[in-house]
Amino acid sequence: MPTERNIRVFVDDDPVPFGEFKPPVRFLFDTTKLPDGPHTLRVVARSTSGVEGVRTIPFEVRNGPSITVLGLKPGEVVDDRVPITINAYGSERKDVFIVTGSEDPKGIPAWVWALVIAFIGFALFYFTLFWDPATA
Repeated sequence: MPTERNIRVFVDDDPVPFGEFKPPVRFLFDTTKLPDGPHTLRVVARSTSGVEGVRTIPFEVRNGPSITVLGLKPGEVVDDRVPITINAYGSERKDVFIVTGSEDPKGIPAWVWALVIAFIGFALFYFTLFWDPATA
């Protein structure tokens, strides 16, 4: 006897599905009720012959403010005093854009400095190669 096709959707290890649907399904997944951090979405689908298929999708929720830390990397070995800059910003107000605090201060990357030094070195080389004091 054939059964009905259905899809059950679970979040993390909750034994009770937060939704049960008939395929095809399209819904809006509200993550504001989940705490920030890693989670798992588990979809269990049953065919008309009663065979179940399971798909697990790991995801991360970040509804709170975005936090960046400059000066300390995960697993880094440090000693003495370490200057640390912490910035946290979110999108609490949709009607006003606040410029201050919305970007992280970062130093100029080393590859940019290497490119500038190489350009200046080539310019000096080119200048000394073709410079003739008699025509100056």
